[in-house]
Amino acid sequence: MDGSTNSLIQTYNKEVGLKFQLYNSLFTALPFHRVERTGVLLSIFLLHCEEGFAKQQSPVEIINSFTQQYTSYQSEQEQIDLLFRFVQYAERQVVLFDALEDAAFRDIYDMNGIGTLKHLQSEVLRSQAQDKLAEKLKDFSVRLVLTAHPTQFYPSEVLGIINDLSKALIGGSTAQINSYLRQLGKTPFFKNVKPTPLDEAVNLIWFLENVFYKAAGQILGYLKNQFPNEVSANNPLIRFGFWPGGDRDGNPFVNAETTLRVADELRGAALKSYYLDVRRLKRRLTFKGVSDIIADLEQKLYNNLFVPGHQLDVSRAEILQALSQVRKTLIEEHNALFLDMVENLQTRVELFGLYFATLDIRQDSSVHAEALEAIAEKTSALPKDYNSLSDQDKIISLLQVNTTVDPAVLESDLLRDTIESMAAIKAIQQSNGEHGCHRYIISHTTSALDVMEAFGLLLLSGWQKESLTVDIVPLFETIDDLRAAREVMKTLYENTDYRNHLEKRDNVQTIMLGFSDGTKDGGYLMANWSIYKAKEELSNISKEYGIQVVFFDGRGGPPARGGGRTHQFYASMGRNISNKEIQLTIQGQTISSNFGTTDAAKFNIEQLMHAGISNALFNAREATLTPEEEEVLLSLAQESYDSYNALKNNPDFLEYLNYASPLRYYGEANIGSRPSKRKPGKLNLNDLRAVPYVGSWSQLKQNLPGYYGVGTAIEKMEAAGKWESVQQLYKNSLFFKTLMDNCEMAMNKCFFPLTAFLAKHPKYGELWTQIYEEYERTKNCLLRLTGAATLMEDKPVNQLSIQMRQRIELPLLTIQQHALTKIREMDEQGVQADNKSSYEKLVIRCSFGIINAERNSA
Repeated sequence: MDGSTNSLIQTYNKEVGLKFQLYNSLFTALPFHRVERTGVLLSIFLLHCEEGFAKQQSPVEIINSFTQQYTSYQSEQEQIDLLFRFVQYAERQVVLFDALEDAAFRDIYDMNGIGTLKHLQSEVLRSQAQDKLAEKLKDFSVRLVLTAHPTQFYPSEVLGIINDLSKALIGGSTAQINSYLRQLGKTPFFKNVKPTPLDEAVNLIWFLENVFYKAAGQILGYLKNQFPNEVSANNPLIRFGFWPGGDRDGNPFVNAETTLRVADELRGAALKSYYLDVRRLKRRLTFKGVSDIIADLEQKLYNNLFVPGHQLDVSRAEILQALSQVRKTLIEEHNALFLDMVENLQTRVELFGLYFATLDIRQDSSVHAEALEAIAEKTSALPKDYNSLSDQDKIISLLQVNTTVDPAVLESDLLRDTIESMAAIKAIQQSNGEHGCHRYIISHTTSALDVMEAFGLLLLSGWQKESLTVDIVPLFETIDDLRAAREVMKTLYENTDYRNHLEKRDNVQTIMLGFSDGTKDGGYLMANWSIYKAKEELSNISKEYGIQVVFFDGRGGPPARGGGRTHQFYASMGRNISNKEIQLTIQGQTISSNFGTTDAAKFNIEQLMHAGISNALFNAREATLTPEEEEVLLSLAQESYDSYNALKNNPDFLEYLNYASPLRYYGEANIGSRPSKRKPGKLNLNDLRAVPYVGSWSQLKQNLPGYYGVGTAIEKMEAAGKWESVQQLYKNSLFFKTLMDNCEMAMNKCFFPLTAFLAKHPKYGELWTQIYEEYERTKNCLLRLTGAATLMEDKPVNQLSIQMRQRIELPLLTIQQHALTKIREMDEQGVQADNKSSYEKLVIRCSFGIINAERNSA
């Protein structure tokens, strides 16, 4: 371990580890019932858990022995009350730890180091690559799309406390820290009702206003200052997307009215941000020739924000024109005094317009098909026999649409909304500008017809072919769909009407690829490999037809859902894959963990920008993988896929997950507006959403989707005499190394002693053993491949963070498994005990702290 690594670890221990121990003592003042005794007992309970699992005891045995040794409690209810107090206490410990890591961000991460824009600047200047940079920046951008996928267990009030607490920790004000901790003690973590889609939108808009508005503005300001000739005024290098209120795939609570209200909220938040900046400018720009302009702009923004019934009468162009006039006067008459403040606001208005973030609309392809069948039956807009036509004849009839359908003719709320949501796009564009809402995403795209049905529905909702300012985005998710994606797009590119539409959209086609459902369907390695190959093939076919393809990656927080070290993933793409833009979803706790503060957001956005730009400027390799390397990776992916498929097709597989994990309680946690399954009825893998699927494995501390099959694949390659080929692949391919690094992250969060008691279960024992053996197999293979003694040995700070968080969550994990065991016993014995609901509440409450403790997305 080198000196810089030692120094980083010391800094982390000092700023996070030591301060956690110090401030943890303030919890004894929290307004909890019998809180002092709870804190002392929880510390003892943690040690008791560690000792118990080392002795191969079950969670029930650990809790029972603890109660007997360290308390005088006689009744089961007294024990349950104590466990609830432990949960309440541990939840707050996680918040403190989160705030400490946020506060220490600048001390732990080098804000000017590798992967930052400062580093890019030195690379460009050293290589004299200014011309190449200017060319790249003409159309490159990073688009972060905020989604409300329910992986975030913090209510908005607690997120606000974390933000305030981290600022107080930076300032070192013990009195203020104590006040925030006391506030935390009185603030509920549990939501009694599910949030509405509008609630989710408002919660995420907080991040736009308080984090991204500042971070993105600072980044673009820096780039403009350092590369004034290279940064194009016509291309915002950072864009934001937004799904709450627009994503109706499987969410019956999103409708056109919600979509329009969220668009209004986004516009209002942007105007409010400008208004506050203009008020700050007004205090400084008290000079002749500029003060009146600023005062007029302030009044106009005020009217549009706060005057009831005021009709929108301000535009992005009008705001920019006023600021441009002020800028010119400052330079010519006032020695450019406070010019930087004006230019910073200009940059933000150019970036966020009146829309703040593009509101994407998403719906499942099956809903479109159902809507068109109903329209054919109820109206004359389509042939009556539409449902029995071939795909090609359906496309022909859709392209002949020349009428608008009244949504009222459709009996189903869902189908009416399909038409109304498409009409709503037009209304949003009129108020917020075209960028306010211009993308329609089709989940479960399996054919060209799926895309053309969305195209036809847009025509039926009132749009005209020649003025259709909407980008239609197919989403390919399963392994089979990813393999078929090339032919689907080829068919679309050869369709005259669709090709004409693309020409009006600057010959740009956005294609979304789903990591989460891909992993659920085909396992970790095959999903990543299939997406890589799909990108390669889609890049080639698009280039062949003169189309610029843009890839939009549907990523979650953990590696099993495409997360982990995302910037490293983008840096590993070769030139045979289009990298015009980097687009990805930012979900749940990834928003607060990676972008929760201005420093963290700035650092991580810069990492993504650097990955995309430097890859184009300085990557000499035409392809990430040689044909020989591709062959090795394909073999690994196929072996891994076969191994995962065998497990997935075990008839007891989903039953085991439902039995051993809190899967069945996901819907009761009230963390998201969307149901945990796409359709009601019996549990099956297709309808089960990736969030509860991956999240349940995470709470079991088995993290299966992040590694299963990798060890078997490597072992089989070695048995075939190809170990050296795998080693060379790891050494030479950043893409493969990134996959293995993320695999290590997922495995480093596993803790099989938690569920080792299931090894003896008459029905599920064999499955538990099979999963554990694959974990051990994969771990041993990776350690041999990396030459390391421990997982993530080359990332000691991340490793330390995970270790500390795991100690905080161990009591919660133990309590949750204890409660699940008690519930199972009651169910198996057919007992209707009064305390069953208490154990169910314990399971759900533990989920909050466990998921929040996994915050670092590893």
